[in-house]
Amino acid sequence: MKVIVAGAGAFGKKHLDGIKNIDGVEVVALVGRRLEATQKVADEYGVATVCTDLSEALALPGVDAAILCTPTQMHAAQAIQCMAAGVHVQVEIPLADSWADSEAVLAKQQATGKICMVGHTRRFNPSHQWLHKRLAAGELNLQQMDVQTYFFRRKNINAAGEPRSWTDHLLWHHAAHTVDLFAYQAGAPVVQANAIQGPVHPELGIALDMSIQLKAANGAICTLSLSFNNDGPLGTFFRYICDNGTYIARYDDLVNGKEEPVDVSQVDVSMNGIELQDREFFAAIAEGREPNSSVAKVLPCYQVLAQLEEQLG
Repeated sequence: MKVIVAGAGAFGKKHLDGIKNIDGVEVVALVGRRLEATQKVADEYGVATVCTDLSEALALPGVDAAILCTPTQMHAAQAIQCMAAGVHVQVEIPLADSWADSEAVLAKQQATGKICMVGHTRRFNPSHQWLHKRLAAGELNLQQMDVQTYFFRRKNINAAGEPRSWTDHLLWHHAAHTVDLFAYQAGAPVVQANAIQGPVHPELGIALDMSIQLKAANGAICTLSLSFNNDGPLGTFFRYICDNGTYIARYDDLVNGKEEPVDVSQVDVSMNGIELQDREFFAAIAEGREPNSSVAKVLPCYQVLAQLEEQLG
């Protein structure tokens, strides 16, 4: 299977690392904004072709799929561009930064029949998978999810600490992970959502602090705190308060409420959530089926985000 990766930054590299472990998949082109920097990454990963234009990569012979790790503001248009070119696409989270663009991507997927998957990695992390299986089986019932998403980004930098050409967003990017995961784990749609935010940063033009409350149709609740002002520890931490147990997920690791480790090493074929996400994308293409975190499955999350944006004004 021939795949192109667009975006040679921190997350593009994460996908390239994951794909190295997947048999039968070849990255045939890497697309980046700056030719020299993109060439350097391509050389590191043995990618033969480098482009600065996505359309050039899509025109290469035999391309089956594309993974988009480009700036948020480009996601929807580029996902539509890939499907229009007859190529299956996985777009990194978030799908879009507006409800209208989110709907447009789904419409294109339905019109073309191409696979369009969104990088909602929390569905694939072994820690959250372990809990999902027990929640779905009724062994646990979620009462409350308490989530902290904390970074220190008072300047416009990416996950690797490098200067960024675009502005990240707490609501449309970082909250998207939790809004989708909460409904997925609760097994019920979000029926109530509230949000407040702190001051807007004078240079970045976004709020650096935000608080979100969610309620699912089955009564489960979620409290989400987000900050770009937090000076460590960094990352996202999920506390699952269930009827007969409490668990804390930190990316691919899981402990119980007493901080005792839970072995999740046998949950899937890898402990790397990004690799597992990519494996699902390629397997869905090969098997001709809808993937977990397809655009249709995650779309309700973006409707909630749009409602929250309206509240925030």
